[in-house]
Parts: sequence; C-alpha cells; structure tokens
Amino acid sequence: MSSIDTRPSFFPRTRDIKSEGTKPGNKIDQIQRNSTERAAEITDKTAADAKVNIPEGVKEFSRIKKAAMNAEEPDNSEKIAKLKAQIEAGTYEVDYDALADKILSSEF
Repeated sequence: MSSIDTRPSFFPRTRDIKSEGTKPGNKIDQIQRNSTERAAEITDKTAADAKVNIPEGVKEFSRIKKAAMNAEEPDNSEKIAKLKAQIEAGTYEVDYDALADKILSSEF
C-alpha cells in the first residue's frame, strides 16, 4: 500500500502555514507591523468608540429582577386548603363580576 495521499484536499489551494513559517524569506516573516505612532493613533480612536453606556432604567430593572429572583415564594397553602374545603362542602360562591373584570383585563 502506498504512503502517498492521493485524495484531493478539502481546500485545494490551501497552504500549510506551519511549514511555511519555518522557511527563510517567507511572506509571514515580511509582514509589516504598525509603527508606535500608528498603534497609538489606533488605540486613541478605538478607546472613544469602545465605551458602553447602560441606561439607568436597565440597571434598575436588573436590580429589581435580582431581588425578585431571590425573594421567597409566597405560601398559599392555607388559602388553597380553605378553597378546597369550600368547594368540597359546596359553599364556594363565584364572584362573577370579579371574574368578568379579570377576563376583560386580560383580553384588552
């Protein structure tokens, strides 16, 4: 069996940068770097644009959300037990006006 790989590479025009980097006079060695003045100019221009301002409303919402997430859940077990007892005893009465208001407020 031959040790030569005859399969076409996935990207046929790609070069092996690792092996090319070791060759003298290679293009990788000839890359020009920015001068210190140009680097300082680039840093100054990007520093002004890299600032992020978060509005106070967003910060306040974040604080409220954290407080709500850390708050204990209300204990409704007593209220639920009372309603179950009323339903089982047949004494529970529906407040139709309140029910209608809830339905209308959720629809509009």
